[in-house]
Amino acid sequence: MAVVSEEQVLKALGTVKDPDRGTDVVSLGMISGLTVKGGNVAFALEVDPSRGAALEPLRQAAEKAVDALPGVTSVTAMLTAHRAPPKLGGGHDHKGHDHKGHSHGTAPAAAPPPKPAKIGVPGVRAIIAVASGKGGVGKSTTSVNLALGMAANGLRVGLLDADIYGPSLPRMLGLSGKPETTDGKVLRPLVRHGVKVMSMGFLVAEETPMIWRGPMVMGAIQQMLRDVAWGELDVLVVDMPPGTGDAQLSLSQNVPLAGAVIVSTPQDIALLDARKGLNMFRRVDVPVLGIVENMSYFCCPNCGHRSDIFSHGGARAEADKLGIDFLGEVPLDIAIRETSDGGDPIVVSQPDSDHAKVYRSIAARVWDKISIGSGRAAPRIVIE
Repeated sequence: MAVVSEEQVLKALGTVKDPDRGTDVVSLGMISGLTVKGGNVAFALEVDPSRGAALEPLRQAAEKAVDALPGVTSVTAMLTAHRAPPKLGGGHDHKGHDHKGHSHGTAPAAAPPPKPAKIGVPGVRAIIAVASGKGGVGKSTTSVNLALGMAANGLRVGLLDADIYGPSLPRMLGLSGKPETTDGKVLRPLVRHGVKVMSMGFLVAEETPMIWRGPMVMGAIQQMLRDVAWGELDVLVVDMPPGTGDAQLSLSQNVPLAGAVIVSTPQDIALLDARKGLNMFRRVDVPVLGIVENMSYFCCPNCGHRSDIFSHGGARAEADKLGIDFLGEVPLDIAIRETSDGGDPIVVSQPDSDHAKVYRSIAARVWDKISIGSGRAAPRIVIE
């Protein structure tokens, strides 16, 4: 099979012209984040936000042009908004201006810019974020089992993998293949264990690195959030990228989150980062629903001896200190790891296990908090 190169991709994109400016997208500098891995190609088209909705045909044309190249097996093209930086100095141009008798000291202070409007997703009653201040604390494992726990409790659930750089939900849920579309614009989410799922991992090969800047990542997240046929959902769980960067902040500011669940391990370093994530949500007026202590303790499967490998109780103490709810503790257990790696997380593969009951209990508490906060009547959920 022929191997496609970046030069070939750019040459193909050079045949695609911006309909308003009459020049090809490569010459206009609209192509960014181009990644070629084997036969998998991904790139973004940077456009002015005011033209975004009208340029969907341009995105499709670019994707089609690359897809026609020999050796290309998949193409992912994203539209991402690019804003020009604001002009410094404001007010008026001082070039050639006579300042005699002209004072700036009495000028009224400029009004603060309005906060961006938070636009919901049609049919989705509540959106919650599962976040962590750092990677490696089990945030995605918690997201998956939380979503499956809510589904097991009788709710209609969607799961969005917003971790663009490290999408792991396809493997954790045993899902593969590209989402289908009926009109070329809106994607149908894949479904597993009754949960609707969307991830960048469905659109690019698993080993393809996403070498994208912050605005491109946010553009991809917005498309997966709003250009997907989620249908009627009680709750959409968003597995956030780790940390407190631009993507996390933008998502929190632009999406009407009903609340956030913070995941941490018990040790002091992890809790320090978790505190940063919690403070970020508070600054953008997103309710923090509580903290989950993951890898809380380890019980030897042979002798039953318990070891607090990463300490224990740190997240509970932190929750008490910060005045938020402690949602529960999940142990470090080989069954949780094996079932997640195997594509059948423990909530569905071992529903009667103690660990599955813990996740379902956390899911019930989270939904109860959302329902009370919004005035919704929560379904009666019994954890046996």
